[in-house]
Amino acid sequence: MAHAAGGTPAERLLRRLGIRVSDDTILRQLLRAAQVVPPRARIIGIDDWSWRKSQNYGTIIIDLERRAVIDVLEDRDVVTCTDWLRRHPEVEVISRDRCGLYAQAARQGAPQAEQVADRFHIVQNLRMAIEEQMNLHGRATGRALLSDADNISTAQNLLKSRLAHRKSREEIFKTISVLRQQGLTCSEIGRRTGFPRRSVAKWLQFETPPDRKRAVLKRSSAWYFEEYLKQRWENGIRSGNALLPLIQERGYEGSLSNLQRLLAGWRRAEKEKQEGPIKEDQVLAPVRDPETGHAISPVIAAALCIKPRGRFTLEQARKVEVLKEGSPAFTTMRRLAMRFNGILRGRKADPLPAWIDDAIETDLAPIVRFARTLNRDIDAVRNAIEMEWSNGQAEGQINRLKTLKRAMYGRAGPNLLRARMLPLHHTN
Repeated sequence: MAHAAGGTPAERLLRRLGIRVSDDTILRQLLRAAQVVPPRARIIGIDDWSWRKSQNYGTIIIDLERRAVIDVLEDRDVVTCTDWLRRHPEVEVISRDRCGLYAQAARQGAPQAEQVADRFHIVQNLRMAIEEQMNLHGRATGRALLSDADNISTAQNLLKSRLAHRKSREEIFKTISVLRQQGLTCSEIGRRTGFPRRSVAKWLQFETPPDRKRAVLKRSSAWYFEEYLKQRWENGIRSGNALLPLIQERGYEGSLSNLQRLLAGWRRAEKEKQEGPIKEDQVLAPVRDPETGHAISPVIAAALCIKPRGRFTLEQARKVEVLKEGSPAFTTMRRLAMRFNGILRGRKADPLPAWIDDAIETDLAPIVRFARTLNRDIDAVRNAIEMEWSNGQAEGQINRLKTLKRAMYGRAGPNLLRARMLPLHHTN
């Protein structure tokens, strides 16, 4: 009864059966029984759950073969997960989401185990990349103060996107000032524009839009060593791998990728000098449904992009044709999404490297970023395609954990949550 209902409900039920025992005694018995070591698990799923959303997180570990919880950890720390895996050398397969924390813990704590990326999260990441690309056509939702002309691509020229952002800030500032001159309060301006009241009040203290303060350069930034890097660059040393040890000797604390971003800007500047200025970025108009006249939102476009044609309704098929006509990028992403869907369902990972190469060659920044992320985690993605295991069971157990946590009004500690999450045969 304690496992199913908790302390106080179990006390009430037992009292009706003529057994007088306090809720504290019931919970002590439950916690004592939960100290039994669960059976060994070869194939596990690992995922996080929130004590408080966006603040504190714990970790849940599932035996995927027995479909049962084997442990609940209090935090989401690499050291904690690594120690748990080292105490269980029998683990052979670890199913996880795309979180780098659990990948690192698996590498350190269970190097003998195969890692499997969760297929649902892979497809979700692809959908988010498509949505990000379709945002360049203008948004049907969000702050209405931003004009469609400001939604330009940042993939080719970061400076132009920053100028567009500065221009949009000026338009927002003018709009807020006009509303203030009409006698509206900061709260009313916030309701009309979608900005927090404190932000509106802060902006009204200035005569021009306040510039963002730049952070002080630290040794973790490659720009801290800009002068030295320029000297080496002019001397012909232009490889990031060659420059990294040179600035590390001078105290650089950052990563190779941060250095590569700095060098990439210099390479683009040299290319512009040699080949002339790059062409102006095309301002992409929103793709509109011809029947309703409404812009097709990026969320809907991304969902349709990854959906097989055989599952379309007539209205969805019409929207897909409109998106193909109005957006060449959508046509390219639709073709890649269907190929990727075929790879996942075909259970053969051999075509994956070719798909990653084709995705990188599209020059669509979100798609390129997604493909490079897959390439960094290529072994886990291959296993996700070829193996049957996924993190679906972990997601289901997390829903059960949330139900128990809320039923106990959030007052249950990690030990009590673990005792109620472990199956009955673990607690004898």
